[in-house]
Amino acid sequence: MTTDSATRPVRTAAGTAALMTALLAACVAFQLNASMLSPALVTMARELHTDDAGAGLSQTAFFTASAMFSLFLPRFSDIAGRKRVLRWMLLVMAAGTVLAAVAPDITVLDIARVVQGASGPVVQISLLMLRSEVTDPKRFGTLMGVVAAVNGGIAGVDALAGGWLAGAYGFRSVFWVIAVVAVVAVALVTVGCRESRPSAGTPMDWPGVVPVVLCVAALLLAVDEAEKLGAANWPLAAALLIVAAVAFALFWRAEKRSRHPLVRIEDLKRRASWAPLLTTTLTLTGVFATVNGVLMSFVQNRQAGFGMDSSLASLAFLTPFALVGWVVGPFTGRLAPVLGYRRVLRWGLGASAVIIVVMAVAGVHSLPVMIVCTVLLGVSYAGVANIVLNLLGVVLAPKDHPGFLPGLVSAAFGLGAGLSFALLTAVQVSTGYVTAMLAGAVVTLAAFGASYFLPRPQDAEVTS
Repeated sequence: MTTDSATRPVRTAAGTAALMTALLAACVAFQLNASMLSPALVTMARELHTDDAGAGLSQTAFFTASAMFSLFLPRFSDIAGRKRVLRWMLLVMAAGTVLAAVAPDITVLDIARVVQGASGPVVQISLLMLRSEVTDPKRFGTLMGVVAAVNGGIAGVDALAGGWLAGAYGFRSVFWVIAVVAVVAVALVTVGCRESRPSAGTPMDWPGVVPVVLCVAALLLAVDEAEKLGAANWPLAAALLIVAAVAFALFWRAEKRSRHPLVRIEDLKRRASWAPLLTTTLTLTGVFATVNGVLMSFVQNRQAGFGMDSSLASLAFLTPFALVGWVVGPFTGRLAPVLGYRRVLRWGLGASAVIIVVMAVAGVHSLPVMIVCTVLLGVSYAGVANIVLNLLGVVLAPKDHPGFLPGLVSAAFGLGAGLSFALLTAVQVSTGYVTAMLAGAVVTLAAFGASYFLPRPQDAEVTS
């Protein structure tokens, strides 16, 4: 039996508040796994008697697992029930977090981070649940903007808190805090969410899951290897690309033969599918490492940059970048249905490209200019473009197959972020910071161009 917004009573204001509280708690629990651990990696390496590369591998394990689970769990939630799948994801994440907190060595910690990766599609499933509960485009856009804004970081406080906890109580304290938040999220989801199963009774295409997961995992690992540049194992990277190509061919063949495919081939050929994937990948490739890699390296460089220490650099740049994005996100969600999702996205992408050029031309010579540019980029990218890209995966998905596109868009975010570090770091090492920033601006302009292939999500926009 199908359960959707057409067959259920409208939520009261209190019911909507309970739903939003539950979904935000779930998204916060996931986001803490993504961002709270970054400043604790040095402490983690010391306490587990490994090096920085070994600790960093735990982050790779988490993000790769997140991308893999994001490919199929949103679609599985259409079939098995979104509330049920979301709750189990959070429970598994909590179990993995406890395992990480008691891990005796880096190997167990890596395994724990893979288990935590089951929470990868929390944001996408939360957006799908909102879509089934809220029918008014403006209200739906606003609430989606609030949820998606959390996906960009909790106003930068999560990273600061992670660094403080690790320094004061050790890296294990960070995992215990995340575990508590996850358990609270499970309780809130149990109480505040209603079940929705738009594809109830449809068999899950598990034979299609295996090759697509293998394909994306191989791609991500190949990109991660390429990020090492001179230290990269290029034969391994090439082998992984071959594995990805073969796995995709097997996936394509399996989906053409399946009666209930995970991803319908005709859907992949639609502009509503490949255009948001292309735009998302290019956007992340252009912007992500510009801020998190090139910029942070430049401001800490004592010869070429401003010679700031890592804590001050994070406070001056990453915190305001995340904060303004967190504040602007709900307004973006409100405006997108009224002004048009594509138009708002292009504003964000065009402004981001211009701001990055100013950073490269003027910001490298002036600390105040660089800080202002970073704040503005937090508005244009984190608060506008990033939000709309998340929402497009939901509003452009086929009504009878809503879970597949948000999962693919989530994977595109991960692939774009990895490509960003691989490309821009290589440019930075070979030609310098300015050229790397300009390269980021060029790729962002390419994303701007790709956005013109996006179809209009008419059902999600206000027509009058």
